[in-house]
Amino acid sequence: MNISLAHSPDADDIFMYYAIAFGWVDTFDYNITNEALDIETLNIEALKGTYDVSAISFALYPHIKDEYALLRTAVSFGEGYGPKLIRKKEVKLKRNFRVALSGANTTNAMLFRIYYPDARIVYKNFLEIEDAVLSGEVDAGVLIHESILSYDESLEVEKEMWDIWIELSGGGLPLPLGGMALRRSIPLNRAIEIENILIDGVKVANDRKAELSKKLEDEKLVRIDGKMLERYLDMYASDESITLSPLQLKALDKLYEIGFKSGFFAEPIKTSDYLIPHEYATFRQQ
Repeated sequence: MNISLAHSPDADDIFMYYAIAFGWVDTFDYNITNEALDIETLNIEALKGTYDVSAISFALYPHIKDEYALLRTAVSFGEGYGPKLIRKKEVKLKRNFRVALSGANTTNAMLFRIYYPDARIVYKNFLEIEDAVLSGEVDAGVLIHESILSYDESLEVEKEMWDIWIELSGGGLPLPLGGMALRRSIPLNRAIEIENILIDGVKVANDRKAELSKKLEDEKLVRIDGKMLERYLDMYASDESITLSPLQLKALDKLYEIGFKSGFFAEPIKTSDYLIPHEYATFRQQ
């Protein structure tokens, strides 16, 4: 069975998928093809239903919940860190400052818009945001992915998205950023198998972290290397990424509650209602 899978080109997505691409995980009768696209392109393609399995921003999920199930694995959460709103050191932001964000459907964009309702937003590829701030095209920009680890010395952080999340959520929860979704038209028994393959992929990646990281560096599949890659993977591709925990589920429910109350979603949702029911596999065997 052919399965199309799309993920972002940032290091944590590459890391969490490539144990499968390198043949370290049994994929049974599935031929999994992958494509790397920036996160907002992934979100837009998910709205179109383009891929069988796709990485998405968590804030997008309520808009595709009827077409896609949310997967338990390959999840990215911040814990004391996350995207950063940066500006030039000498710039003082006005209430209606110009800002570059990585896409209208991203989680950071939703939280930003709630917190800064008067900001004038332009959307750019995440790789172009730092240059837009440096050139003066915008007053500030929200950096995501590896960009949060290293940026021009003339820039500084105005606000951490983590701090915005704490203020909006009340604290005590990790910051939900992105995960993966699977097309509902795939038969349930197949969906369970595919999710289990992906779970195994993330687990194997973490079990063989040093080996996989070196291979990704040697084959130039990631944009950062060495200690910076190690630091980034510790943040966003760890044992916490293998399968959603009860605390992570609670954080997602809080994200969707905030989004609903702020008018971003038509209805509140409980995340657990939209996961693949693995108990079906046990039921079929009885």
